[in-house]
This record gives sequence, structure tokens and C-alpha cells, in this order.
Amino acid sequence: MKEKIKFNSDNLELEGVLEKCAREKESGAGVVICHPHPHLGGSMDNNVTFAVSRALTGRGIIALRFNFRGTGRSEGAYDEGKGEIEDVISAVNFLESCKGVEPGRTGIMGYSFGGAVALAAAMQENAGKAVAAVAPTGLPDFNSAKPRLIVCGGDDELVSPSLIYQHEETIAGEGEGEIKVVKGADHFWAGQEEELGEIIADFFAVHLF
Repeated sequence: MKEKIKFNSDNLELEGVLEKCAREKESGAGVVICHPHPHLGGSMDNNVTFAVSRALTGRGIIALRFNFRGTGRSEGAYDEGKGEIEDVISAVNFLESCKGVEPGRTGIMGYSFGGAVALAAAMQENAGKAVAAVAPTGLPDFNSAKPRLIVCGGDDELVSPSLIYQHEETIAGEGEGEIKVVKGADHFWAGQEEELGEIIADFFAVHLF
């Protein structure tokens, strides 16, 4: 089940799609999904965001894909990741107001540029309970004990596993962080979207329940 929605961020109207599993009762959990860089063709209709949404709804988790400011029919303009953090926080607040989602049981997931933004947003105290990032193009100061997962492809030439593992200690924190590498996957995950989606869904099925 898909529902086109709109919500506000910094007085801008953003567009999104709320997705639920029609066959099963919602779990009460929800996840906001953040897309890749809009100047490189990224949008909420990306292959990875689709796959993750499908895997989440298969577990009864409500998924919210949305377009950052200046992307698609969302108002505003690209803000170099700054305003996009506010977009994510606004998306979480909107998701928690939706029927079937229990406040405090929301997560944030992002891919590439969206992964960097998702991680930064999740470091805010009231923005989600857990965060997962796929091939994030940047890492924040991990100043929160929220559960976090970083996934990268073994053949990713843009965000290589070696680059991520340079920050393994800070990602792991006191045990709340984890890194997973998927063999054979490059930055675009063509043909391996389903495997990736299940990894993300597994993570949220543990930490949002």
C-alpha cells in the first residue's frame, strides 16, 4: 500500500511516499529513508531506497521515502547537507504522527549522500531510535549511543570498506555500532538490492521492537 504525502520542513513543503504492508498488521515501527545526492540523480525513487522500503514493509515496518528540499516536487533548493538534516528530522516527526507508528519506535536509513545526512540527523537526541547508513559519503561525530549500522560494498570504489574501517573504533563506540561488508557489491548495488534490503530490515527488526 502506497500513499503520497506532503510534510513541512523549514516552511518548505516536501513530497514523499508512505508505504505499508497490506497483508499484515503494522508493527508500530517506522523508518525514514533518505536518498542519494540530488545533483547526481538521486531521489526517493532510487533502486536502493525502493529495495529497502520493500524489505521493511515485508516485516510490517512502515517506510517513508521522501525527496529532500529541491528534489522532485519538494520545495526549496539543495543546501549542501545542512538543511537536509532538518528535512530528516521533520520526516521523523511526520512519521511519528502517522497512524500505525508509535512515537519512539522510528529509525532512519540513508544511502550514499543520504547515508551521511541520516547519520548526522540521528545524532540529534530526538531523531529516531536507531540509524543505518549504506555507503555514507561522510561520517558525523558519534555523540549518541543509538544503535547504528554502516553497510558498504566490497567493491565500492567511492566509499571503500577500508575508508569505513579507518573509523571502526568510533563507529563501534561502546558496542552500539556495527560495520557490514557485502562481497561483490559496488556503490550502486545493481543486482544486490534485495540482499541489502534484508540486511537493513534485519537491523531495524532488532532495534525498533
